[in-house]
Amino acid sequence: MDRHDPTRMQAIDNAWPEADALVYDAGVKARTDHLYEKVKSVVTPMEWPLHAPLIDAINRLKVERDAVILAHNYMTADIFHTVGDIMGDSLKLAQEAAKTEARVIVQAGVHFMAETAKILSPEKTVLIPDERAGCSLAASITGANVGAIREAYPDYPIVTYVNTSAEVKAYSDICCTSSNAVQVVEAIAAEWNTDTVILIPDEYLAKNVASQTGIRILTWKGSCEVHEQFTVEDIEALRAAHPEAMIITHPECPPDVLKAADFAGSTGAMAAYVKDHQPQTAILITECSMSDNVAVENPGVNFVKPCNLCPHMKRITLRGIYEALRDMKHEVHVDPLIAERAKASVDAMLALPSLGKPPAFDTSKPAVSIPYVSV
Repeated sequence: MDRHDPTRMQAIDNAWPEADALVYDAGVKARTDHLYEKVKSVVTPMEWPLHAPLIDAINRLKVERDAVILAHNYMTADIFHTVGDIMGDSLKLAQEAAKTEARVIVQAGVHFMAETAKILSPEKTVLIPDERAGCSLAASITGANVGAIREAYPDYPIVTYVNTSAEVKAYSDICCTSSNAVQVVEAIAAEWNTDTVILIPDEYLAKNVASQTGIRILTWKGSCEVHEQFTVEDIEALRAAHPEAMIITHPECPPDVLKAADFAGSTGAMAAYVKDHQPQTAILITECSMSDNVAVENPGVNFVKPCNLCPHMKRITLRGIYEALRDMKHEVHVDPLIAERAKASVDAMLALPSLGKPPAFDTSKPAVSIPYVSV
């Protein structure tokens, strides 16, 4: 029987019980003990029997569904290290998923990430375990807003952070990540022969990029509700309490927070810094679950976690992933015309030379005041 035959799919549906009926028995234990070894430093023995039946079911069900699970850095460790097939930041997840032969993608992350996966893999079925998993930054701007910016500033290229909806990407000239934002800004400025670029929607990323380049930048008043909460006072208090610690922050934080830290870079750069430097103590100024995920890979490093949890990321649970795969529900669709235009913006970024190792932000450079667009 064809593995994708509807009759076979119905048989799979009927074979899998409700989540509450899954139990921790000898078979589950035997199939998951090796996974617990990976996460035992961050998942207690009391918690594991609650997680293991779902983990076991997900890992078996995704084989039957011909599925891969994309696990973002901000997922909890029980998701990231035990059911994730591809792990990393949002763009890497979508790129790697497009290379697989799997016909189903489950996005363990937020909605704009699932859209990006669909844009880069239009022939695949993309599922999100919880349709409420949004993003404060992505929600801060619409395609209509970008259209208004285009009308008001026709001579300036629009660079859009990948943490945005497909519609916003579709109205933009090129996308960027927090790793390559400086490169993208400088490349598009040269292409347009301009000294001014619009970088949206994250005002803090834009301000931090502006300090790294001579290009004049205009931005939008959007931000990540996790990263904007961190303050210089937080950094000072952490440094006083843990003087031996390396404080590592993300460029979605305010510029004065970056300047007070020891290192600043994308999630990939932050993880690489810990791996390369193996500090005695590390403090990651970002979403809390990332510390657990990096800790699993760096058992010799002590992590202090100043927890700011993303409420949207935390809507994604093992139970939700299981039910999405079991019922093939919450499929993500992107209008083909929007997808085509959004992919052009992503492809323009991907056409630039690879940076290799994620670069750091030079926090010794002075902060730059930049204006918001007026629309």
